[in-house]
Amino acid sequence: MLDIQGLSKKYGDYLAVDHVSFTVPTGKIGILLGPNGAGKSTIIKSIAGLLRYEGGIGIQKMEAHSMEAKKIFAYVPELPAMFDALTVREHIEYVRKAYDSNITDQEVEAILTRFELEDKQDKLGNELSKGMMQKVSICCALCIKPQVILLDEPMVGLDPKAIKELKEVILELKENGVTILISTHMLEMVENIWDVMFVMEKGHIIGSYSKEEVGDKELDALFFELTGGEK
Repeated sequence: MLDIQGLSKKYGDYLAVDHVSFTVPTGKIGILLGPNGAGKSTIIKSIAGLLRYEGGIGIQKMEAHSMEAKKIFAYVPELPAMFDALTVREHIEYVRKAYDSNITDQEVEAILTRFELEDKQDKLGNELSKGMMQKVSICCALCIKPQVILLDEPMVGLDPKAIKELKEVILELKENGVTILISTHMLEMVENIWDVMFVMEKGHIIGSYSKEEVGDKELDALFFELTGGEK
């Protein structure tokens, strides 16, 4: 479970997020939507531990800043960052050791193969395209074997095959009880996989829905209803 309670963040006198609360239940896929400047990035960075904030963030009923919570939490940023002088495989090994992950070598190989990185393992970080870096970032997150995972615009820069693979992985994570939050503006990419949706505008959650509540109604229709057609 990912639980956000009364989250607020100011930049100087500007209130970017104002007492936002929402919950993604265990084993569900949550989608965070909103126009530019709505406060999505601030919430994402707060959950990831990159910003100071007021309020509470819980990961599997543990305080997000605790070491126990960090060990079961994975984050895929919108802009992947890699060490220039480390290879793809060395990035994986770095994450495995940092999180003391129990993932096996065979499981790592399977993940790399799914994202067509098995023959790129010796490439350095500064030799990769943005799309390749995004794939490595996703693989590193999966190697943690997280219980909660946060993905910020994860499909930007990926080729169609990798997008298909990522969607399948997300559904597999859900089946295994992993809690997932995706921040995206690519509504068509998450149309068939979401469980709960939260729409932001001007630092507030202005609407939330569950898949059961809306039935077959399209995601973009719900989004535009709440935001007045602005994207």
